[in-house]
Amino acid sequence: MPSPQPPRAVFAMDPVHLPLLFPPPLMARLRKASDLDPALVVRDFADPASAAALAEAEVLITGWGCPHLDADALAAAPRLRAVLHAAGSVRSLVGDALWKQGITVSSAVTANALPVAEYTLAMILLAGKDTFIHRERFRTTHAYPPPAETARTGNVGRRIGVIGASRVGRRLLELLQPFDFTVLLHDPYVSPAEAAELGAELLSLEDLLRHSDIVSLHAPDIPETYRMLDGDRLALIRDGGVLINTSRGALVDPDALTDELVSGRLHAILDVTEPEPLPAGSPLYHLPNVLLTPHIAGSLGNELERLGRIVVEELERLVAGLPPVHEVRHADLARVA
Repeated sequence: MPSPQPPRAVFAMDPVHLPLLFPPPLMARLRKASDLDPALVVRDFADPASAAALAEAEVLITGWGCPHLDADALAAAPRLRAVLHAAGSVRSLVGDALWKQGITVSSAVTANALPVAEYTLAMILLAGKDTFIHRERFRTTHAYPPPAETARTGNVGRRIGVIGASRVGRRLLELLQPFDFTVLLHDPYVSPAEAAELGAELLSLEDLLRHSDIVSLHAPDIPETYRMLDGDRLALIRDGGVLINTSRGALVDPDALTDELVSGRLHAILDVTEPEPLPAGSPLYHLPNVLLTPHIAGSLGNELERLGRIVVEELERLVAGLPPVHEVRHADLARVA
C-alpha cells in the first residue's frame, strides 16, 4: 500500500555532486515524493548536527562520498527502510548490519554502465585505427604514414575479447553489434547459448586472450578475479594486442603489465590502475603505446543526471508501494561489482 504520508528522506554524500545528480526538475520530484531538506547533506553519521534528521530518516539517498553504513550509522537512523544509491557499486557502502536488518538497497549502477560502455566502444574503434600510435608518430614526423605502416590498421574483422558479461559488458556487446567485428566473450556464469544471443562466442579466458586483437575487461572486483590477468595470461595476448581496462586495476598484475608495456609488445588503454592514480614516476605516463585517462569512463558531468533520475523513480515507486526496479540483493554481491 502507498505510504500515508511522504517518507522522511536524507541525503548522504559529498554535496558537490548534488547539483548534477539532481538538477531542479529532479529535485522538485524528490521533494514532492518525500519530506526532504535539500540543504541537509550528511557527511558524518556521528555529526550531532545531523542527528535529528537521521533519527527520523526512512530513506537515505546516497552517493559518492557517503560514509560506510555500519552498525553505528544504522543506530543513528533507527527508522531507515531504504537506501537509494545515486552511484554504482554498493559493495564498499553497505555492511553486514544493513543486510541483517532487511533494509532495501537500490543502485543506479545500470545507468552508470552506459557511459563506461560508450567510452569502451570509442576506444575500441580508435585502437583499431591505431589512432594513438599514429598520433605519436605524426607529432614527430609531421608526415602521413606510408602504406606499409597502415597495412594492419582498420576495424574490419577485428577480434574483440570481452571479459565479463556484467552490466557494462552486456551494454558493450549491444554497442558492438553494428560493427564488422568478431566478438568473443569469457564469463563463467554465461552459457554458450546465452553468449550467442549476446552476439558473442563463449571461450575460456586463455583462449579469448590468445585469439583477441583487443581485450576489454568488464569483470567485477571480487576475490576470484584478483590478478586474473597475471604475467602468464598477459603473455597469451598476441604481439601488438590492446588491453582496455575500465573495470578495476586489481584485476591485472601491475608489474607484469608494466613489463609488457615498457617492452612495447602490448598496447593499453587504462582508465583504472593499481594503485590509482599511478605514482608520478610511473613509466606508463610517458609510453607512446599507453593511453591513461583519470577514471573518466563512468558517469561525469551531464551524465550524472541519469543516476539521479533512477533514484527519483525508485523513490516514487517506494512511495507508491511498488518494489524497486534496481534492487541490489546481498546474495548477488558475491559475483557483481
